[in-house]
Amino acid sequence: MLTGLGIILDIKSWIGKSIHWSITMAISDFYALNHSYKTRIVVHTRNSKGDTIKALSAVEDLLNNVKVKAIIGPETHLQSKLLSLFTNKAKVPIFSFAGSSSMDYPYLFQIKEDESTMAKSIASLVELYKWRNVIFIHEDTDDGREILPYLAESFQDKGIRISYRSAISSSATLDDITKELHRLMTFNTTVVIVHMSPSLASSLFLEAKRLRMVTEEYGWILTEKTVDLLRSTKFEVMESLEGALGFRSYFPASHRLHNLTARWKNIFYRRYPTSITKEMPIPAIWAYDTIWALADCVEKVGVPHINGGTLLLHEVLKIRFKGISGEFELSERKVRSNGYEIVNVIDYGEKRVGYWTPSEGIRTLESVINSEHRYFSPKSGELQTTTPSKTLKIGVLKIKNFKYFMDVDHNAETNVTTAKGFSVDVFNTCIRALPYKVPYIFIAFENVTYDDLVRKVYNKEIDAVVGDSTILANRSVYADFTATYTDLGIGTLVRIKKRDMWFFLKPFDLSLWLTAIASLILTVFVVWAIECMNQDSERSPAQQFGTIFWFILLTIFFAQREKLSSNLSRFVLFIWLLVVLILITSYTATLTSLLTVEQFELTSKRGIVGFHGGSFMRGGTVSNIHFEGHQKRDYYSYEHYAHALSEDGGADAIVDEIPYIKMFLSKYSGDYALVSSEPITSGFGFIFQKGSPLVEDVSREIARIRFDGTLKSLEKKWHQNHLFVPSRNSTMPKTLKIDRFGGIFIISGITSTLALMISVICLLQAKMEIHNIILVLGGRNLMANIRYLLYRNFI
Repeated sequence: MLTGLGIILDIKSWIGKSIHWSITMAISDFYALNHSYKTRIVVHTRNSKGDTIKALSAVEDLLNNVKVKAIIGPETHLQSKLLSLFTNKAKVPIFSFAGSSSMDYPYLFQIKEDESTMAKSIASLVELYKWRNVIFIHEDTDDGREILPYLAESFQDKGIRISYRSAISSSATLDDITKELHRLMTFNTTVVIVHMSPSLASSLFLEAKRLRMVTEEYGWILTEKTVDLLRSTKFEVMESLEGALGFRSYFPASHRLHNLTARWKNIFYRRYPTSITKEMPIPAIWAYDTIWALADCVEKVGVPHINGGTLLLHEVLKIRFKGISGEFELSERKVRSNGYEIVNVIDYGEKRVGYWTPSEGIRTLESVINSEHRYFSPKSGELQTTTPSKTLKIGVLKIKNFKYFMDVDHNAETNVTTAKGFSVDVFNTCIRALPYKVPYIFIAFENVTYDDLVRKVYNKEIDAVVGDSTILANRSVYADFTATYTDLGIGTLVRIKKRDMWFFLKPFDLSLWLTAIASLILTVFVVWAIECMNQDSERSPAQQFGTIFWFILLTIFFAQREKLSSNLSRFVLFIWLLVVLILITSYTATLTSLLTVEQFELTSKRGIVGFHGGSFMRGGTVSNIHFEGHQKRDYYSYEHYAHALSEDGGADAIVDEIPYIKMFLSKYSGDYALVSSEPITSGFGFIFQKGSPLVEDVSREIARIRFDGTLKSLEKKWHQNHLFVPSRNSTMPKTLKIDRFGGIFIISGITSTLALMISVICLLQAKMEIHNIILVLGGRNLMANIRYLLYRNFI
């Protein structure tokens, strides 16, 4: 009984040829050993020629016309994904050398190492050598991008950063490759992971060799996809790979494996005598075991059935045997990984230097020989050579002003540059705390800007820049910044105005003062009237009014001693005390704030704003704080700032970054103050070359000294006076107006009026009898009688 098996490969490619002959050998070997089996696999090969359309046409023909029960191939991710749609609908298993197994495609089997396993093995090697930054180069295809998420996750778990990711098109020209390699040379990171097809990788390494990138300064790591380049390539390409490390699927040594590879070489040499082939490629070994698994499952399924594909699927999921690759099973729709062997390219060949397994990680890694034939130690991650460590060239800016951050002195006779200042102290503290030595020298620059120094870092003229360099987005394109070691943002600096003899009246505006006085007079009158109605006194009304007025006035200071006889007057006094308490509290708070710094407002279009001359401040940053319409002037020193803010100095305010303002206030704190701040800028940071591992290490040390108080101590050393910096969008206190207190005055007025009315009504009721009220109402004017009664009561 014959069962059709479809093969879709690019027969012209080296991998395609290898897999095809491996399948042929596997079928022959299996039925030679199991000649009594009643079933036979019949192969139907289709050449895709690397074209997706041809591959789709082939799978349609195999499924609809040939009626195959399984398909092996293709070699690319895109073709595998598209073909699996057809096979899933037809319920026919497909064994792909590129696709990833997924529950969405139950008939798709992955005949290759899992990408996540590959990523973990690479991360283990990078971690072992203590490399913290790598460059990842991949082919710009679905196959090349498939490993990216797994690689990023594995690197993140181990604290490894991908400094740069390069995607090179499969059809890239030599000029495209050269341009990309030149870009890689601008980065400080020299550990490069290559994940691309052997054909593209050969062009890459030949050009890298020409550009002198295959030296002791670079470390090249090849994924399994690229490492097949070692098994079928020219000698000049092998020379360009000298010193590289590669990962290859590990298969336990056995007589069967040795015999198979020897036979495969003989067949391959006879068929393709001009090819330079060294070893049987990994996909060909997986293909050999896959055919054995399929042939055994076909025999178990037996007679061809309408649901033969589904029955075959169930048998494949259960298959398990000891094959050429080791323990072979597809229970999770992908091959079982035995781990990887790590190989070192040396002397136009390769040497196995270690192993990686999913359970144990890297085992017994031997010393690696690099392109310069020097031993590379896994313990240090550096070449075992007597060459002294590289001395970093640190660029510093020599300026005449603002020397608190950076004061540079260059001795022309000795050609030695020394530097001191707050920025230098922070840098030295961080470098000395690193677990390794970093030798460096300062190189002074004059008449340049920090943008110029960033370009020098980008061009590798210097290694780093230390100073009051602001972290900016446009600078970050060319260099890496550490974490900031200063406060963020910009602030507005003004002079404190002191001469105003009526300053104590400023907390309240005129309307509030008048309302408060009116409320006081009303309260005095009401309390006086109520008390007069409820007690007999020998003093005249004028004397009583004076006493009550003094009594109410003393309530402002909570020092009254007089006693009130009426509950109504006590209630009115209670409400008044609440008003007094609120007013005094608000007055005290506002006056205290105004005495600290008087309100600053640039209300006039003729106002003048000063800026840090020679910096980026007058650019887009200033437009964010809305000083349009104001005149702008540049100032170049703290002395210029102080003079500009004097009586006739020419500026109403100075706008600068918070670190500069704090340093200014440490020198002139008595007469000036920071009245507002905005977190527009990102503070100061140290500048390093792109991909420099020092960026992460120094940033970590900056965070540490900030946490343990060392950074604060360094600030106190240079900022000799304590300064309170207002928070974001802080504004100075404004004069209080009546609209803030209208409610309490309305309550006080209504309370006083009601109390007076109640007191009058109670008085009328007490002094007049009912029948007299009737007589009076009948014959006299009501108001005249009220005046008569009041007069009698007062007498």
